[in-house]
Amino acid sequence: MSNYQIASSNVLQSPLELDDDQILENVYKTHFHCVEKCDVQCLHSVASNVIHHSIAITDCLINKGSQQSDQFHEGSSFGCVQQLTAKLKRIACQMLCTGRGDKYAHHTTMLILEQLKAYSWDAKALIVQAAFALEFGKLSHIPQSQSQSQSQGEVVDQLLEVEKSLAELNGLPSLRQKSEELVILNGLVKKVMQMIGCIREWKELISKEYEIKEVPILSQTLHQIPVIVYWTIFTFVTCTAQINYFTTTHHTNRDNRYELPKHFDHRLDGILKSFQENLEDCKKQIEAIEDYTKRKNIIYGGNKDIVRVLRALIISTHQYSDSRQIVYCGLNGQPVKIEDLKKKHVLLFISGLENIQDEIKLLKGIYEKLKEEPREVEGYRKEDFKILWIPIVDEWNERNKKDLEKMLEDTKIGWYVVKDFNFKTGMRLIREVFKYKDKSIIPLLSPQGQVENDDTKLLLSVWGIDGFPFKASDYTRLTQQWNWFWNEITKLNPRMKDFIEDDYYIFIFGGTSSKWIEEFETALNTLKRQIETTVPIELYRLGRDDSRVVPRFWIAIDSLLANRKHTKGGGGEGVMDFSTREMKRLLFLKQDPKGWVILSKGSNVKLLGQGEVMYRTVKEFEKWPRKLDDQEVSFDVAFKEYYERIKLKDGPPKCEHSEITYPSDILARIPCPNVDCGRSMEVTSVNYKCCHGLEQPNVAPRSNLC
Repeated sequence: MSNYQIASSNVLQSPLELDDDQILENVYKTHFHCVEKCDVQCLHSVASNVIHHSIAITDCLINKGSQQSDQFHEGSSFGCVQQLTAKLKRIACQMLCTGRGDKYAHHTTMLILEQLKAYSWDAKALIVQAAFALEFGKLSHIPQSQSQSQSQGEVVDQLLEVEKSLAELNGLPSLRQKSEELVILNGLVKKVMQMIGCIREWKELISKEYEIKEVPILSQTLHQIPVIVYWTIFTFVTCTAQINYFTTTHHTNRDNRYELPKHFDHRLDGILKSFQENLEDCKKQIEAIEDYTKRKNIIYGGNKDIVRVLRALIISTHQYSDSRQIVYCGLNGQPVKIEDLKKKHVLLFISGLENIQDEIKLLKGIYEKLKEEPREVEGYRKEDFKILWIPIVDEWNERNKKDLEKMLEDTKIGWYVVKDFNFKTGMRLIREVFKYKDKSIIPLLSPQGQVENDDTKLLLSVWGIDGFPFKASDYTRLTQQWNWFWNEITKLNPRMKDFIEDDYYIFIFGGTSSKWIEEFETALNTLKRQIETTVPIELYRLGRDDSRVVPRFWIAIDSLLANRKHTKGGGGEGVMDFSTREMKRLLFLKQDPKGWVILSKGSNVKLLGQGEVMYRTVKEFEKWPRKLDDQEVSFDVAFKEYYERIKLKDGPPKCEHSEITYPSDILARIPCPNVDCGRSMEVTSVNYKCCHGLEQPNVAPRSNLC
């Protein structure tokens, strides 16, 4: 659009009669691709220096009637302005020669925008700011009072004379009679400098190159910035015209001066306030993104620890100095420091507040079991495993707060709880890192803050404390370590496949004592009838239908063990995989004089038991301290607890023996198959012996275990 077109289409328009959308449309007609470049930082520094200096001078003139002895800010660079000098003077001249009235100011503003069409939005405003500074800076030549003009030397006297002459030529002495008008001008200049500050701030924000989808409010500022730039330039044009009025001494008639409409200030305030609010929202959104990125880097980065990761997840910036504001002990409600979890493995219980009774019951059982013997398994200490509950709700209103407190009071949980968790960035990270989708999960974090198991809930539900130390590999190990057993059993009894698929509790047993077998089977059938409505039980006695399958079964297990001893991971110095260990346990258990029993839930073997202790556990069902009616614990957990209680009550475990048939065993270091012991068995000639540290002087010199 040509200058002539601009003039003809806008000369009669008043911007105060146009809404923001109409102004936006007009301004966009003058804007093209940003091909012209200038050092906006330098330009802004120089122009602001002049304007702020001049504001200070006029403020002093208004308040004290004299100029303060101020100087330009040291270190300002003026070389960057030289290439724009001609353009600045031309724009300053246009503004100075603008006729009175907002229509003429609008006309000049549009002409200036046309001239600056190839510059960026912030550059347009800053170039006009610099042009305005050329005129406004003349106020620095206001004559000094006699008390402040005392010179020291001939050169200084001459400079003062020049300054006085320049002030006379620019009509500045007349300003002393226009203090009221100066107040209005200074107020307007200060306001437009706020607008310049907002434009600079906006430029810094968009320079970070965030996408609109990341910072949605940026789209509003992109819509606002042309309007803000327009009103900034319009205000500079208006202020320059005011300066022209001030410095024209013959304008003594108040009716001849130009006054802005009263609602101009209100319009400017509204536009500035809206833009400032959007900028503030932009900063908050960008700060949130940067905070999220920083925290995400902590979680996924190396050289970290569990405390740093948990802080990144649950502690907001304003809470960072004291984690006790949100982390509490569930048992007594006392605040705790998150540093208590340093060097610990942490089971994170992430859930809502509804339908989590089963998970709480499950974790209560795990919490209690972590305090029991043995204290160390597979090199992991149980005391190093902690539970942290992070309840997540849409809003922590009074109802949700009361529900949580009531739940804590009713359940008496002993682990840590995060209360009033409303940290949005933390919630986003939890959903991303742990794939949380409003359904409870229990991931496991290592002392280094690494995720060792995405969700231990299935492992804990199926295996309980036997799944310790709860790593993802433990589920695979526990699930597959008995595949060899089920392969042999289903060959002997194909119906077992159905019971496994239906997740029945299965008792598989055998032995050399026919009396014990009869008594155990009778007791087991009685138990089955008692609880069949709630606990599905199936039993299978090895060799019941065909006694010939018994030796075949044990020969198959012996062969499997022999094959594993000659494969990697099956045996040897310090090496024994879980399947090999369980084979050895079963073969040793076979030597029980009464019998042996395996209890499983589906394909998950829960217990290998000694004949007499298993019989008493089944027979004394009514004496179990943990009842099944209130669903406090599962059947297998209650069974194992009573089994261990009887086993401990009977005193030190007796030694049993097993004949060694494989010469390769002689050179192997074999741990005691008893899961409660685990010590390496002593090699004595061709015999293995382990007494769990107890003195057993009367043990026969054969392969022994306790």
